[in-house]
Amino acid sequence: MVVTPKFVPLTGYREYPADEMKRRAAKFRAELSRRRSVRQFAGRPVPREVVEECLRAAGSAPSGANMQPWHFVVVSDPAVKRRIREAAEKEEAKFYAERAPREWLEALAPLGTDEHKPFLETAPYLIVIFVQSYGVTPEGKKYKHYYASESVGIATGMLVAAVHNAGLVSLTHTPSPMGFLNEILERPPHERPFLMLVVGYPAEDARVPDIEKKGLAEIASFV
Repeated sequence: MVVTPKFVPLTGYREYPADEMKRRAAKFRAELSRRRSVRQFAGRPVPREVVEECLRAAGSAPSGANMQPWHFVVVSDPAVKRRIREAAEKEEAKFYAERAPREWLEALAPLGTDEHKPFLETAPYLIVIFVQSYGVTPEGKKYKHYYASESVGIATGMLVAAVHNAGLVSLTHTPSPMGFLNEILERPPHERPFLMLVVGYPAEDARVPDIEKKGLAEIASFV
């Protein structure tokens, strides 16, 4: 079947003078540089509308062939969060005791992490991000997704930025393996857990590791 592409005018683009571009780029960089991964959350509620807007921002991400191969499950039910915590800690205990090579544990040491994950219950929201290996039409027909992991990774980055921009904190959490999330959240087999994003307010006594980010010269080359 031959499909004729349909195009519409680009109406949302805004061009800025060079000085304004520099100012905006520096301001955005400074804003994101305040972002920290937090493991100590307050139990204070967050308006659902805030999370919805953040998800809309993530859903605007580019994706391979515009397949949008993601699904976000927002968990706020205490009983479901408890089940997720129990399953995650079970896997994490095996990870720290048996699965993780020494090099990995040494790399994690400065972050002070272990198998205990109380934030999975304390934080008001867990956003579980699934990557879809293929799509399914309403008629049940399967169709391939292209660059699915890359697309979901971009959307996840935009979600992290949106959450920070809204005035909240987050933590990317990836217990290994994560198959228990399909069972608990009743997701279909063509969806694979990509990442859990823990979202909420920081605890009043929250502390973060004393770490630094690499400088521009270490992460970028201009040729």
